[in-house]
Amino acid sequence: MALSVDQDQKWLIDCLNATLDTNRELRSFAEASLQQASLQPGYGAALTKITINKDIAFGLRQLAAVLLKQFIKQHWEEGEENFVHPVVSAEEKRIMHQLLLPSLDDPNRKIRTAISMAIVSIAQYDWPDDWPELLPFLLKLISEKKNIGGVHGALKCLDLLSGELDDALVPKLLPALFPHLHSIISSPHLYEKSLRTKALAIVHSCISVLGSMSGLYEAETAGLLKLVVDFLMEQFSIILQPPMRSDDPDEWSMRMEVLKCLLQLVQNFPSLMETRISVISSSLWQTFVSSLDIYQILCIQGTEDSRSGIFDSDGNERSLDAFIIQLFETILTIVGNAKMAKVIRGSIKQLIYHTIAFLQMTEEQVHTWSFDANQYVAHEDDVSYSCRVSGSLLLEEIASAFGREMIDSIVGAVKERFRESQNAKLSGSVDWWKLREASFFALVSVSEQLIEAQDSGATNVSLSYFLDELIAEDVTTDVHKFPFLHARIFSVVSKFSSVIGHTTREHFLYAAAQAIASDVPPPVKVGACQVLCQLLPDAKSELIQPRIMSILSSLIELLKQASDETLHLVLETLKAAVKAGHELSRSLEPVISPVMLDVWVHHISDPFISIDALEVLEAIKNAPGCMQPLVTRIIPSIASILENPRNQTGGLLAGSFDLLTMILKGAPVEVVKAVFDNCFNSTIQVVLETDDHGELQNATECLAAFLAGGKHELLSWNGDPSFTMKRLLDAASRLLDPSLESSGSLFVSSYVLQLIFHFPSEMAFHIRELVAAIVRRMQSCEIAGLKCSLIVVLARLVHFSSPDVNQFINLLLSVSAQDHQNSFSYVMSEWTKLQGEIQGAYQIKVTTTALALLLSSRHEELAKVNVQGHLVKSNAGITTRSKAKLSPDQWTIIPLPAKIFTLLSDALVETQEQVLGDDNDSDEDSDWEEASDSNCCGPHDLLYQSNVPSKRNGAIDHLDAMAKDFNESDDDNSEEELVNADPLNETKLASFLRNFFVNFRNMDMLLFDHLCQNLTHVQRLAVQQVVSK
Repeated sequence: MALSVDQDQKWLIDCLNATLDTNRELRSFAEASLQQASLQPGYGAALTKITINKDIAFGLRQLAAVLLKQFIKQHWEEGEENFVHPVVSAEEKRIMHQLLLPSLDDPNRKIRTAISMAIVSIAQYDWPDDWPELLPFLLKLISEKKNIGGVHGALKCLDLLSGELDDALVPKLLPALFPHLHSIISSPHLYEKSLRTKALAIVHSCISVLGSMSGLYEAETAGLLKLVVDFLMEQFSIILQPPMRSDDPDEWSMRMEVLKCLLQLVQNFPSLMETRISVISSSLWQTFVSSLDIYQILCIQGTEDSRSGIFDSDGNERSLDAFIIQLFETILTIVGNAKMAKVIRGSIKQLIYHTIAFLQMTEEQVHTWSFDANQYVAHEDDVSYSCRVSGSLLLEEIASAFGREMIDSIVGAVKERFRESQNAKLSGSVDWWKLREASFFALVSVSEQLIEAQDSGATNVSLSYFLDELIAEDVTTDVHKFPFLHARIFSVVSKFSSVIGHTTREHFLYAAAQAIASDVPPPVKVGACQVLCQLLPDAKSELIQPRIMSILSSLIELLKQASDETLHLVLETLKAAVKAGHELSRSLEPVISPVMLDVWVHHISDPFISIDALEVLEAIKNAPGCMQPLVTRIIPSIASILENPRNQTGGLLAGSFDLLTMILKGAPVEVVKAVFDNCFNSTIQVVLETDDHGELQNATECLAAFLAGGKHELLSWNGDPSFTMKRLLDAASRLLDPSLESSGSLFVSSYVLQLIFHFPSEMAFHIRELVAAIVRRMQSCEIAGLKCSLIVVLARLVHFSSPDVNQFINLLLSVSAQDHQNSFSYVMSEWTKLQGEIQGAYQIKVTTTALALLLSSRHEELAKVNVQGHLVKSNAGITTRSKAKLSPDQWTIIPLPAKIFTLLSDALVETQEQVLGDDNDSDEDSDWEEASDSNCCGPHDLLYQSNVPSKRNGAIDHLDAMAKDFNESDDDNSEEELVNADPLNETKLASFLRNFFVNFRNMDMLLFDHLCQNLTHVQRLAVQQVVSK
């Protein structure tokens, strides 16, 4: 029925026409008029009427639809990110609801899509609560078989709307929706493939939502799917059974949705699928085999780009590559399930055989990689999205699932494909090498599994003999005619270097050295670099030394031509060559170092390349005789940068701290002092002044490296120890400033621990201020990782206070905390909440044992603190707009001792799962003593001195002795050095926890029994098991 056009609509149509006028002034005036009109009541309804009016020109309707969607986004819901006043009135919303739905059967496909998008934009805000009639209308529309346009529109709308489905709607929707969808999917005589594809897409969305719910509601979701899964599997089998056709992209789309549905079912409902996978296995195999025929013709042999240029009837671009990748992913997931994999066990040889053919390079890849080595390297590193990569992942999964059976199958399949490539070569095929390269690529994909099988005796295949036999013929082919075959042979040698013969390794080491110095295609140089990276570290010195100068010179030349991915590879190879060169690298240091520093400077904003360059410089630094000249070369320039921090290009200042940290790691004390003299004060000044979080992070690590390298001796290097200590404390104060952006403080905990360990006497007088600063930083912190690291510092202070842990508790009680009674209450509430988030073996040991010490103190304040207990209600499932407005997760509140006891019980359960055998009895007896005496260090006066100055005592002597241990450490990483030298790191956590629970029970059985009441069955069982021994 035609819609009448009133004066307001006529004015709006004239404005829309004017926006398309070639006259710039008229166009600008019309756009401004529309902007003003959008602020008036009725504008949205007027746009809707134009959009749905079939008598108006298509171009104007489409333009009105675009403006309508923009209007909805800006004016529909107050409080949204893009909201612009005024908000649409309730009456206008009602009118637009009523106008849009009946127009979903518009005969124009693009207008139907535009109307669907407008409906979905509104539904994001109104459905289901404020638009309850939406879903019933859509369900009615898709059931009208004679109104195909309406079915198209309703399915399009449901397809777009499926992104808003959540775990509350799908269980109610599926029983009502599925019969309609099944009717469409199973009626090819009534509905075209594009409609059936949309129906399958909606099924996929529903299954995906149910999959997200299956973890919490396994029985309920499986029950819902049982009602429909048999019908689905039957239809999936019918759709997948016919051979694939190269001229029907609509069929590709439909099969793609079937594969996506299958993937969700196999991933999330394996028990449901185990007995049903056989229903579609034959059809899935037919699709797999027939798609290979199409891929072979269109992509491997032809010149068509399998990724683009093909469109379905809805105008959507369809990619054969994307379809095959989805096919591989579905099969891979089936193979990954032990019970479902049995269905294809009998076809494993054929699966591998066909998969190898999929790995062949396409004509498009040959063309691209011949001219762009970066893309070839990206593919080699598995960072590209391609059929080859997906196929190799499938082979890896097969290797993991079938073990020895796979070894024999893949060797057999490779031999067969090699024979086929040989026959193709003899028959004059120009593409004979592709199948051979694919076979090599298949071997590379499962190299780890093949080597492991040979080492364990799981196969009788001699990989060395097998590979030598395969490689022998191809190494004599023309490298310029078959560059990718030669590159792949290099890759095979690299991956199988541990099992190939000495003679073969030596040959390819020489060949690779010659290749990077020769005029060969880029892919060959890529393969040569891969071989050098792998073979140089283990090659004998007498083989390397005669050629290392040539290799280094060639790699430096390659650096000048490299970029992006190839630059990363060349730098990695250069690092291996420098390390292999040993003392010979010294003669090239004046040549290599300036080049590497230039690469580092020019790529300072690229974290990957700049790190690669730093690693090469580190290798030069560690080469005999190279540290002194390298430091002499670097320090003047770095000192100049640090002295003028605000005049540097982006990233150079932060990068300079990385470079300094690298120099300081493991450096002799005279080098550390030389760097200190030139750069220490500037580093401190940057920490005090900069607001850049990258500069702060790197400068903090640099300061920690100074402390690790200089230790206590560092204080006297500038002649005034008290001034140096003040500067170090100023830096700590800035990094713990609660107003500082959290990311700027990210590495402060390591720095603070270095201060405590290396300067115990000096820090003893500042512990109270330090604890207060840590608490303030925690309270303003926005990063959980930073908060956890600060908790580790506090936990270490708990150990320092042992055996009188009460003094640490009393210190926290005396320090105020915003919105909390005191710092003890705040710290323990955060600590117990985040204990499970703390990462690292050392950090977990420190915090877990510290919690045990706190509980063992039985301080009267522990029972007065209440903390977060266990989760009562969780917003599980998918979070939608409506769900986001609901109440957050709710937790019980329990006394602190009960929470600590629960956390320690959790830790005990975890350690029992990890420990495979009982620890030695003598270790069990000694661990508790280590933790309470040696490990805890016993410097109770460290805390005492934070309030009252005192003479030097035994506690300080103990910390100084620990500092001496650090002085004698040879580790080259400041944080690792700190961890390794800390006696706490030697604690066996399993034994510690066992002894803790036994001792705690003996110490106070009533309290022990009371705390056990809060444990879960698993926790209580674990605790009872250790105390009953």
